[in-house]
Amino acid sequence: MILIVVKFQVKPELADQWPAITADFTEATRAEPGNKWFDWSRSLQDPNEYVLIEAFDDDAAGPHVESAHFQQAVSSDGAMAQALVSTPKIISRQIEGEGWEEMGEMKIS
Repeated sequence: MILIVVKFQVKPELADQWPAITADFTEATRAEPGNKWFDWSRSLQDPNEYVLIEAFDDDAAGPHVESAHFQQAVSSDGAMAQALVSTPKIISRQIEGEGWEEMGEMKIS
């Protein structure tokens, strides 16, 4: 499985609009074969920072990056890029596993 975490620093005047700006890209990515999840969160410490946690089957990350919606999303003249303060920061790793597992250190019954 490929696990990717990306931090996006959004212009303060556009931070509340970020979910709408990324909606089409999010929907298209979630519909891709091999996409396990594609989830956005907003930082509690910095309301202008959004974090994307995404995962793909090992053989699905390449087609994702080659897709038209990805190419449009990363285009320097696209709405996403125009809404950002800086280049996003990313961690991308191939890991063992197929999805989320229960946390061993905490059990809720």
